[in-house]
Amino acid sequence: MLQIMDNLEEGIHIIDHTGKIVYYNNSAEQIDGIDKEKAIGKHLLAIYPSLTDETSTLMTVMDTGISIYKKEQNFINYKGEKISTINTSIPLKNEDKILGAVEISKDITNVREMSEKIVDLQSKLYSGKNKKHTSRSNEYAKFNFRDIVSENKEMIRLKALARRAAEGDASILIYGDTGTGKELFVHSIHNGSKRRHNPFITQNCAALPASLLEGILFGTAKGGFTGAEDRQGLFELADGGTLFLDEINSMPLELQSKLLRVLQDGNIRRVGDTKTVDVDVRIITATNIPPEIAIEHKLLRKDLYYRLSVVNFEIPPLRDRVDDIPILADYFINKFNVKLNKNIEGISDDVLKLFENYPWEGNVRELENTIEGIMHIYDISTIEVEHIPTKIIKNQIKRTNIKENSLNKILEETERNLILEALKETGNNITHAAELLQIPRQTLQYRILKHKL
Repeated sequence: MLQIMDNLEEGIHIIDHTGKIVYYNNSAEQIDGIDKEKAIGKHLLAIYPSLTDETSTLMTVMDTGISIYKKEQNFINYKGEKISTINTSIPLKNEDKILGAVEISKDITNVREMSEKIVDLQSKLYSGKNKKHTSRSNEYAKFNFRDIVSENKEMIRLKALARRAAEGDASILIYGDTGTGKELFVHSIHNGSKRRHNPFITQNCAALPASLLEGILFGTAKGGFTGAEDRQGLFELADGGTLFLDEINSMPLELQSKLLRVLQDGNIRRVGDTKTVDVDVRIITATNIPPEIAIEHKLLRKDLYYRLSVVNFEIPPLRDRVDDIPILADYFINKFNVKLNKNIEGISDDVLKLFENYPWEGNVRELENTIEGIMHIYDISTIEVEHIPTKIIKNQIKRTNIKENSLNKILEETERNLILEALKETGNNITHAAELLQIPRQTLQYRILKHKL
């Protein structure tokens, strides 16, 4: 067990009831910058002088007897380096007596540094802008409603709904499979709104752990935790504009409750701060699973859902709007003709049939990537079947086989083979073959004539 723990990527600490370190694995040694032989036997806070009984997750669980899961801890290690970890700390008990505690730590120092650089860059990008010099903000919401190419009735209805929603400030929730074009709608709504000259900022909620995401969204206050600096979060940076939170169902529930308070109160509090800051931000969110499923599986708070979905709509997958495939194919061909300096005129009728029968699990994005890939490889005037990726051809072959092998045909083929086997085994004796097949002799004679045996 000790050998296994010594080879884990996560740091592992075990302390006794007095707070002294009794086990310290190799990863913890690397994270903390200290020889583990020197650490064992010493009090935890002697090894981590920047921590206290209140800020140390291990000491906290020793005091409370309650486990802590995936909590961020920031400290300065023995080398004077700023370290960020995600800790799970569990008290070790014998009945009601606490014998010690064990902690598993994942080093996220590089992730935190990267996230802080991102926020710093965003802060520099948006700070100092005023309404007289905001034309660059449109570089980041680069799509408009004219970029949503469709002749499908449902898509036309959704575009009209989105245009009307753009005129107000209500929160919007968009559901759709990956690749259906959720970002197109979000960009278009911002550019169709009165906020179009103000910041448009996006954040994928699945990209970062909860503790880092909280700091990125709400900002940090200097001294709020070890190594913390005064930093604006995305809510402050998006003030007056739009904040798009993608994959909202991936945001941890405890952070969703804080987001709900922002929506209710119209202000934010930086991590580690005591004062609040008023913000004027329109929230647009998206999810790639049905909201009701997300709520059922406790991935989305029901009360937050009601706040986010003042306006909500579902973008249908490409397989449910096959009538859009011809116009989308032409649109992408024209797009890549310009980009790649090609002169492809279109797709053949056979290719169109293949496209219409393909499920397009990656939706519009997969169709676009397919056409781009073909146009990169071939110098042709028309996209023909021989230019199509194998997976699309195989899908058509599979569909054809299923269609041709109907139940009646399969049953007839099975019956024919059984009769042949029976006749072979009985030396073509119809009476004995009928007995073997457990059917009347006359029935067998009829079946032999039917199958022309």
